[in-house]
Amino acid sequence: MIKKIIWISLITLIQGSLFAQSSLSVEYIMRDPSWMGYFPSGVEWSDDSKTIYFEYNPENNPADSLYQIQLSDLSSIEKVDWKMDRERSRSQESFNSDKSLRIFVGPNDRIILEDLEKNSQKELLNWHTRVSNPTFLADEDFLFFVSEQNIYTLEIPTGVVKRVTNISNGSQPSSSGSGKSDSKASKPFLESENLKLLEVVRQREEKREMRQAYREATQITPEKEFTYYTGGKNPSNLQLSPDGRFASFSFFNPSSNKNTAVPNYVDASGYTEDLNARPKVGTKPTTSEIGIYDLNRDTVYFIETSKLPGIKDLPDYVSDYPDREWEEKERDLALFGPVFSPDGSQAIVVVRSIDNKDRWITLVDLETGELKTLDRQRDEAWIAGPGIGWTYSGGTLGWLPDGKHIYYQSEESGYSHLYIQNVDTQAKTALTSGNYEVFDPFISKDKKSWYLTTSEVDPGERHFYRMPLMGGKMEKLTSMTGNNEVKLSPDEKHLAILHSYSNSPTELYLQKNKVEAEPIKLTSGQSEEFQAYDWRDPEIIRFQAADGAMVPARIYEPNPEKKNGAAVIFVHGAGYLQNVHKWWSSYFREYMFHNLLADLGYTVLDIDYRASAGYGRDWRTEIYRHMGGKDLSDQVDGAKHLVSNYGIDTDRIGIYGGSYGGFITLMALFNHPDVFESGAALRSVTDWAHYNHGYTSNILNTPEEDPIAYRRSSPIYFAEGLEGHLLIAHGMVDVNVHFQDVVRLSQRLIELGKDNWEMAVYPVEDHGFVEPSSWTDEYKRILKLFNSTLLNE
Repeated sequence: MIKKIIWISLITLIQGSLFAQSSLSVEYIMRDPSWMGYFPSGVEWSDDSKTIYFEYNPENNPADSLYQIQLSDLSSIEKVDWKMDRERSRSQESFNSDKSLRIFVGPNDRIILEDLEKNSQKELLNWHTRVSNPTFLADEDFLFFVSEQNIYTLEIPTGVVKRVTNISNGSQPSSSGSGKSDSKASKPFLESENLKLLEVVRQREEKREMRQAYREATQITPEKEFTYYTGGKNPSNLQLSPDGRFASFSFFNPSSNKNTAVPNYVDASGYTEDLNARPKVGTKPTTSEIGIYDLNRDTVYFIETSKLPGIKDLPDYVSDYPDREWEEKERDLALFGPVFSPDGSQAIVVVRSIDNKDRWITLVDLETGELKTLDRQRDEAWIAGPGIGWTYSGGTLGWLPDGKHIYYQSEESGYSHLYIQNVDTQAKTALTSGNYEVFDPFISKDKKSWYLTTSEVDPGERHFYRMPLMGGKMEKLTSMTGNNEVKLSPDEKHLAILHSYSNSPTELYLQKNKVEAEPIKLTSGQSEEFQAYDWRDPEIIRFQAADGAMVPARIYEPNPEKKNGAAVIFVHGAGYLQNVHKWWSSYFREYMFHNLLADLGYTVLDIDYRASAGYGRDWRTEIYRHMGGKDLSDQVDGAKHLVSNYGIDTDRIGIYGGSYGGFITLMALFNHPDVFESGAALRSVTDWAHYNHGYTSNILNTPEEDPIAYRRSSPIYFAEGLEGHLLIAHGMVDVNVHFQDVVRLSQRLIELGKDNWEMAVYPVEDHGFVEPSSWTDEYKRILKLFNSTLLNE
């Protein structure tokens, strides 16, 4: 018996020596992220350009607080007193043309004028009800603001207020009243008695009535009022043209779609409570329209879209349904704008088709509402890309100071670039070009230059540039490899830079606004514990896919003496997201887990598969009508590359990922059991017909119109192909990818008689996990899965 115990112990010792060790563990890296240190975010400048503000947490409080660094003393980081922080806040701020003056909404609906050069403030208006959107007009002695669904102007020198629109969301009344409030009208019994009994309350009410009466007395109104009745619709986005001639507003026409409910089994009440969540794809979306209010002619008319070129175009995929009759009709639209020229004489509107295959940038005839198309971008897949905006937004869009040119971004060349266009001649000029993308361009204070961020150096880097307003040579202002998120000081003399690298989290730097200027590091937030480990700088490689495309990836290699012949492929989420880059990843937990795997002898591959961000239009749209097509084959080709070039055994490859990465993991195990031995599908979509409309309909159209696309893209239809080992993990209160997704898939696997899968559920977790205990449990299971299925010792 003693000999047997000794022999078993010897075998255990020998087996243990075959497994590489790591100073990391799942429990260690999945703790509250505060163990890593504290890192700056949310950088802002003071108005005088002498102080940098940022969110920080060196005291390890429950949440970040506001901190500051004075340029006069860069060695001192100070916490901002909460009272000062509150005083700094500017609600709904707006600037005059040279940014010397600012107006904003202060406490109790006061409009405040701030002289930034004199560092002084003046109350312009103490209104009797809520105000919003105060904005300077072209004549900067005037501003407009919105109150009670109408537009008012304020003459700054005199304080005179004038209501310039008269919009009522009711219907045309049979008789009209004066429109003035009547403080003498009889009050309800309870209110009347309350005012008699409580003197302070009565005094406050009398003051409020006096204030309102004064404001009404100072208003200038036309002798004969024109009223526009909306018939119950609520106008939004009210604005006044800079010349004061036209007002505009939007109507949004929502559809009564059925929302879904997500049960919360661990609600604090002790009862199961339903969480309201989004509708499913295929529901009728919200459309919009824009009204123009001609203040000179006292009339309202709506922007006319019926003459837009291609408004009735059918998508190409209809050819896949020859037996169906397709009606040619005007498509549903969403409108953004108008965006007025500096003098208010002209305006542009962006029109997007709800099927997201067309974007029209148009010039509006403000006297008729007719549109003149300046640029039409058509994509048989879907319109997207940096600066392009989404269905209800305009993206990068505006006027140059000359009032003759507009600017916008377009993927016309295959990459999102910055364009200007003359609205009279329609001549269009690309200010940037090449196989890279442009991010967040804006015009300098002196209106002579552009500032913009691009990926020109490398898809995995971001740098900040300056360029002449009408185009020309770009000056590269940042130099640090990685990501440079720049906040320019108001005087445009300094850059505050949030910089990170592949194996180094974000820190704050200061740099003069000059080419080749040296950045100065202001923060050092990494904890000693975090610095104690030698975090890998993963190599960026490109491997050739079956169709010839060169696919970017990051690879984590173990030390040669620890290499075990097994590999894990990580699939990032979101589909349209970039994770092969040279900056600190938002997947920092996964990054640390990959270091742990490499320590244990695994080779880890992290792929920017087809549909990932950062590589232009063609890469983005390769999954159109077939998710689980080239985005999946890129994982397969990545696995083959590992076998051919990194000495990986063909039967020892695992795959995992969350959300979209979970979806790809399921498709990989169901469709390529010969390639992948095991996989962990986290918070995964299992049937795209059950996901949301905004994301899914762009890529797969709708289930009613294009069922072929959904059938070939949804894992639940391929579950019979499961041969390897599958771990499913999902939060039960996930309001993004609902827990219902994996419940339906589990029933399918049960009915198919599959027994090589398991499910881990997390009762308190939404789509993005929060609790360290949940992260730890999930990744312990993932590690156990790979150790038990990929290691053959």
